[in-house]
Amino acid sequence: MVADPAHMSSARASVVSLDGLALATQRWRGERSPSLLFAHGFGQTRHAWNGAARALAAQGFDATTFDARGHGESERVPRGDYHMEQFVADLLAVADVSPSADGRPPVLVGASMGGLLGLVAAGESAGAKAPFSALVLVDITPRWETAGVERILGFMRAHPQGFANYDEAASAVEAYLPHRRERKTEAQLKPLLRQDTDGRLRWHWDPALLDGVVQESERYQPRLFAAAARVDVPVLLLSGSRSDVVSSHTVDEFLRLVPHARHVALADATHMVAGDANDAFTREIAAFMHTL
Repeated sequence: MVADPAHMSSARASVVSLDGLALATQRWRGERSPSLLFAHGFGQTRHAWNGAARALAAQGFDATTFDARGHGESERVPRGDYHMEQFVADLLAVADVSPSADGRPPVLVGASMGGLLGLVAAGESAGAKAPFSALVLVDITPRWETAGVERILGFMRAHPQGFANYDEAASAVEAYLPHRRERKTEAQLKPLLRQDTDGRLRWHWDPALLDGVVQESERYQPRLFAAAARVDVPVLLLSGSRSDVVSSHTVDEFLRLVPHARHVALADATHMVAGDANDAFTREIAAFMHTL
């Protein structure tokens, strides 16, 4: 029997990183194995996964989401000294405390940055104890389209002074995602914004992330290619048919690197796949989980 996603409850907790930061996590309990671990994209929070996590938990799958360091309710790095290695270590730390009921490691569902971190963690552990039972990569490949990434970063840099109210923030999101039919409500925006001491509302991520992590990303590509070629667990790549970050060229290149991977393009979805087509997104993940 499938439960009603609207009535699914979750429990919040924190995981302490190797360097002592508290990482905020949220878990929907289920009995099916393997479990699911969701890793969000750069500048997002765990709430990006709420709809998918609830829907899959309603089908019996144990689902955990978490805020990456410097995002959402997770702690920020002192002096803004962020590096990709920290994020990989954090992902492994959360995976280690999110095993399936039968002891198997979780299936990682990683969007954008979260997917890249998963590739590194999985590929570099090949032949050793696997941190994940499988990978679901959400609109990301080791090589990405620069124009699409620059559009994302442009939005993140666009409002350094924040917003006077939630209506202003909703207008900014509406301009960035014009294909979305529904305007963001205050309730939907609250988890994504924080009120600073000056009374202004600002996105719930550390502005310092735009320096260290972004500058490191291009230099990380050779490592991503090497890791992807070593991934030996099942892989599902879900891309948006209207994405400007992933293209047919980057997908083809990825499938040559990981020939056992399966690719599904979701119609009418952009880079924000789960937000654009959550029903189709969760259906594909559920179908994939039944193959494991």
